[in-house]
Amino acid sequence: MGKRERAGDPLRLARPGLVEMPGYEPIVPVDVLARRLGIPEERIVKLDGNESPYGPSPKVVGALARFPYYHIYPDPEQRQVREAVARYAGVDVENVVVGNGSDELLDLTGRLFLSPGDVLVNATPTFGMYEFVARTYGARVVEVPRREDFALDLPAMESALSEGAKLAFIASPNNPTGNPISRRDLDRLLATGAVICVDEAYAEFHGDSFAPLVGERDNLIVVRTFSKWAGLAGLRAGYAVFPAPVAEVIRKIKMPYNLSVAAQVAVLASLEDIDTLRERVSAVVAERERMIERLASLPWLRPFPSQANFVLCEVKGMAAREVRSRLQERGIFIRHFDAPGVRNCLRISVGRPEHTALLLAALSEIGASVGK
Repeated sequence: MGKRERAGDPLRLARPGLVEMPGYEPIVPVDVLARRLGIPEERIVKLDGNESPYGPSPKVVGALARFPYYHIYPDPEQRQVREAVARYAGVDVENVVVGNGSDELLDLTGRLFLSPGDVLVNATPTFGMYEFVARTYGARVVEVPRREDFALDLPAMESALSEGAKLAFIASPNNPTGNPISRRDLDRLLATGAVICVDEAYAEFHGDSFAPLVGERDNLIVVRTFSKWAGLAGLRAGYAVFPAPVAEVIRKIKMPYNLSVAAQVAVLASLEDIDTLRERVSAVVAERERMIERLASLPWLRPFPSQANFVLCEVKGMAAREVRSRLQERGIFIRHFDAPGVRNCLRISVGRPEHTALLLAALSEIGASVGK
């Protein structure tokens, strides 16, 4: 066969499952949003990505400015960062793997445990990355809908996991519903023998973590991030606590330089300024509770309790999509959901008090038209 005969669509050689799968829908950055609206970036009120409204620690900015070795490859074993993370999380350093945001740790978990045809159990509604990871590795996703109060349907989860599933991703607190999983429920899931990966992206706002349990349970993984509480979303820094034998294999199959020197410097500086960052977490938690109270005063919104840095609200009397669009016209960006379990809902990240004031003023204007 000649070269001409062999030519054609190169995707004919690709994995069909990847070509056909839908992509993950990421958050649009501020500069793009500002250009779309034709307004300055500083006028954007960005409450759609669950990012920190306070940014990184001042020590991070200084450390990045002083660092002299950006032209040198980073330590592929990330020794200093892993040691600092282990001290912070209260775990052994041999259990820690760091990566390019927590998303990479979720992906590495899928890479290790999921082959084509394997089963991932997914407690919906939840973070869309879990299904994305499973599809990437050709796994089958078994959805177990949460109860009306967003708690896990434990009997259904246990049944699904006991029928040959290898893995479940469980967010605690859950995104977008904001509720955590209890130790009792986690123990029941672990008792099935499947690997349970708890995504604790919002753990600092909840104040509790299962990371110290990993040393006791050989099928528990805990994934965490510096994106939310430490304000490093743009630098992509996350970590996971694995059982030691699993961590050893994960470090072997990850890309060698998967955490940039900038991210490593930022993590170390963040962990040297814990008091400042904890004060900011406390400010976000206080603002979350104030925002829930104020949102509940609007008769057409039903905010749900949250232990994260966002609030899920059910919209009554109008379409959540329309509310989101009308807020966008004012430069305020939030998320909307219309999937089973979160039909006609909005997810609003917690910002600074001035952001809440702008949001509530806009919602009051929008609400004046409800029922007219």
